[in-house]
Amino acid sequence: MDLLKLLGLKKQSSKDVAKERLKLVLIHDRSNVSPQFLEMVKSEIIKVIQNYMEIDEDSLDIQLTKTNSEDGERVVPALVANIPIKGMKNAGR
Repeated sequence: MDLLKLLGLKKQSSKDVAKERLKLVLIHDRSNVSPQFLEMVKSEIIKVIQNYMEIDEDSLDIQLTKTNSEDGERVVPALVANIPIKGMKNAGR
C-alpha cells in the first residue's frame, strides 16, 4: 500500500496490484472504514514519523485488524504497524 505505487509513480506487476487491492478490501471489511480513509491515516503516520527518522517506505506495513479488549469481553480494532527504520534524524541533539 505504498502511496507512490497507488499513484502509479512506480511500475507494479499485475500480481502486486491485485495483492494491494485485496489488502484494501480485507482491511475495509475488518474495520468498516473506507480504503481512502486508511490511506489518509497511513500517509499522516508516515509524515509524522519522517520528522524524526528515516524509514523504508517500500517495506512499511500498516494494517487494521481486530483484537480482544483489555477486559477480554469485546473485540476491538487495532492498528498494527511494521515500520523499518533506516536511521534517526538529528532532532535537537
